[in-house]
Amino acid sequence: MKKMKKLTLLFALALVLPLASQAQGIKVSAPNLVALDEQFKLTFSVEGEGKPSDFQWNCSSDFQLVWGPQKGYSSSTSIINGKVTSSSTTSYTYILMAKTPGRFTLPGATAKFNKESISSAPFTIEVVSGGQSSGSQSSGNQSSGSQSSGSRPSGSSSTSGASSDDIYMRLHLSSTRVVVGQPVIATVKLYQRVDVAGFDDARFPSFNGFWSQDITPQGDISFVREKVGDAIWNTAVLRKYVIIPLASGDLTIDPAELVCRIYVKVSPRGHSIFDGFFDDYTTVNRRVTTPAVKVHVSPLPSGAPASFGGGVGEFKLRARLDRDSLATHEAGSLVVTVSGKGNISLLEAPKVNFPPDFEVYDVKAKESIDKAGGSISGSKSYEYPFIPRSGGDFTIDPVKYSYYDVAKGRYVTAETDSLRLHVARGNESDAPVSSAGVVVPGVTKRGVKNLSEDIRFIKTGLPTLSAKGEFFAGSALFWILASLLVVLAATVWALLRKVAARRADIAGNRNRKAARMALKRLKLSESFLRQNLYTAFYEELHKALLNFVSDKLNLPAGELSREHMTEELARGGVTEGAIADFMEVLDACEFARYAPDAGHDAMEAHYRKALDAISSIDSGMKKKTAGKGATAVVATLLMLLPAFGVADAAEYTDSLWNEGVRAYTEGTWDLAVSAWTAIEAAGVESPELYTNIGDAWYKSQSYAKAILYYERALKLDPSDADARHNLEVARSFVQDDIEPVPEFVLKTWWRKFCYCTGSTVWAVLSLVFLAFALALLLTFLLGGTPGLKKTGFFCSIAALLMSLAALNFSLVQKHSYFLRDEAIVMRPVVPVKSSPSQDSASDLFILHEGTKVKVLDNVAGWTNIQLADGRQGWLRTDYTELI
Repeated sequence: MKKMKKLTLLFALALVLPLASQAQGIKVSAPNLVALDEQFKLTFSVEGEGKPSDFQWNCSSDFQLVWGPQKGYSSSTSIINGKVTSSSTTSYTYILMAKTPGRFTLPGATAKFNKESISSAPFTIEVVSGGQSSGSQSSGNQSSGSQSSGSRPSGSSSTSGASSDDIYMRLHLSSTRVVVGQPVIATVKLYQRVDVAGFDDARFPSFNGFWSQDITPQGDISFVREKVGDAIWNTAVLRKYVIIPLASGDLTIDPAELVCRIYVKVSPRGHSIFDGFFDDYTTVNRRVTTPAVKVHVSPLPSGAPASFGGGVGEFKLRARLDRDSLATHEAGSLVVTVSGKGNISLLEAPKVNFPPDFEVYDVKAKESIDKAGGSISGSKSYEYPFIPRSGGDFTIDPVKYSYYDVAKGRYVTAETDSLRLHVARGNESDAPVSSAGVVVPGVTKRGVKNLSEDIRFIKTGLPTLSAKGEFFAGSALFWILASLLVVLAATVWALLRKVAARRADIAGNRNRKAARMALKRLKLSESFLRQNLYTAFYEELHKALLNFVSDKLNLPAGELSREHMTEELARGGVTEGAIADFMEVLDACEFARYAPDAGHDAMEAHYRKALDAISSIDSGMKKKTAGKGATAVVATLLMLLPAFGVADAAEYTDSLWNEGVRAYTEGTWDLAVSAWTAIEAAGVESPELYTNIGDAWYKSQSYAKAILYYERALKLDPSDADARHNLEVARSFVQDDIEPVPEFVLKTWWRKFCYCTGSTVWAVLSLVFLAFALALLLTFLLGGTPGLKKTGFFCSIAALLMSLAALNFSLVQKHSYFLRDEAIVMRPVVPVKSSPSQDSASDLFILHEGTKVKVLDNVAGWTNIQLADGRQGWLRTDYTELI
């Protein structure tokens, strides 16, 4: 019984609900723009089951009621899937005419519907004094390319002709002063005050220098009323584009063209009485064009963050993982969504730093963009598929994305939160299989692969700076050191020859050994003194004195007279007192041989006096040859004294160097460039300095300048591995890919060997090999055996050749440094001409920034260049910078 009641209630509700729909209010249909003295229609409509009653509306005094109200009624019933739906509409129509121009608010209407009061909201109508459009709105329903008709179009009266003041076309831009990447809405609109039958031969702008996309609404072209100045025109949107400038400067948008077919009244040729009752119309073609429009595009400011992805507008960033936990070797994905307003279609994928052991695949992008309105809004999602190869808890660093905010006039960085991911150790289905077909337990072995490529870090240690263009090879210091080596070798050769001569000089040896032999003989006389042997003592003492003089003066025994000895000793530099003492002892020895014994004390006194005399004579003759060459030694030492007075300059450059290192480490690349280029401006250079400047320019994304400084570093030191590696990384951003002409293999080997180290090292090796050559030459000159002489001769020649080869390598690098025949293109796009002329020459090819060219000639601000593949041409000198 209860079930039956429920079914009856549901059936009653199903019958009542369609009938119970009430009117929600009174709808108003009226134009919002009319001309003065123009009649227009105003309609109030009420929808709902039943008819309203007691309808009331009072016309404003600003308008004249021409006719109305005219009441109308319509109803409809539909059955869909057994469901009955009924509706009815009651309308009240008035014809009004404006009396005065202005903007007026008309009151709403009131009525009763099913005993309830309903009303409409007040509405506003603008009255224009500039005249009424002659074309009807219905003419706007003619689609482009429709066929002309000879019948009269519906609507108001038509003119007998059409002038340029009755129809024209314009290109409207949402902004004409923008920055690179800022979207602009371009709208091509047609304005007409005549009846248009259709369109032909439409040519719309190609938007050179812009990225463009057609966002014209689908459907036929429809005309709407629009106030232009103080008149009413029928306007229609023919095309609507989103354009985004790709380069800075003044960009020109070409004109658009369109042929419009216009209805024109034909004057009657006969004189029939029916000509005044029936008008005849035809169509004429009129071409309308838009004027060319210029857009001033400013470049984006420098100092863009590393996370800048080309976005211009206002964006938000969101990141999510499809799952927060998965197993090893199981695929997952990270979705990063950039949403907001701006050039969404041109956004680059944000950089995501995945954990090192994640295998990441190609990024998939998906757009969802709303192109309506004055800017592009929507979102762009990037899906990063990945597969973790190891288990554990991982954290994906926050994703950063920088864009340029036009309203704020600066770069803004959006950042997501870090994402955590748990990776469980799954079944090792990818585990290696042994040769026997047995699955080996454990982890899967894989080679270590590069996750990305980047330049090497800067050199932080203080560099060895030198004046620009200063090389050790061929310098004054180099030739002084080489000369000293030759002088040293000659000195060694002279000394060794002198030693050999002294060894062969018997008289000289006797002279040098005279004192020593005399002392030996005095030892024998001393023994006789101790034994108190008077005669034997004086005989031996006399013999020792004579033999000493004979050896010292190189005199034979027959010439040892008293006068001759005195003369030779005086000539040898012995003082008169020493000669007198010597002669006194000698006389005492001769007298004692014939005199009686004088006693032991006299013998001891004569012995000591003989020692003093021999010592005085020997020291007096040595002083004459001592002390020579001291002046030359002092002069040589003064020549080798280092120069001082550069301590202040070194402290200044060191402080700038440390400031640049600190700025680079903190990521402020522009400050690092300023500090290091200040060192360069001081007139000093080094490979480390140029490499660091190139690194800072690379981080600032100025790849052409980075390549320039890497090339300068390699000019100073071709063996700098860091500069060469960083140069290869920077070259990957150069757009031009030029295949060089193959080089002769021997020339390639020679260059590689020459550039295996720097010029200074080759110069030092040249001096080292020269020292070996001189040493081996001394071996040849002073060798004792023929075999040693032969070995010294050939080895000295080999060492000399190696010294000359090392010096040649060093001078080749020095010559290459001063040879300014290579340059780097510094402009984004550079046309290469067939001759040094801007107007008369033709374009041969296009080069882009960062490309290396060879300079052949310079003529009046133009440079003749040659590419690595042999092609030649001319370009402006200020488009390049010499290495």
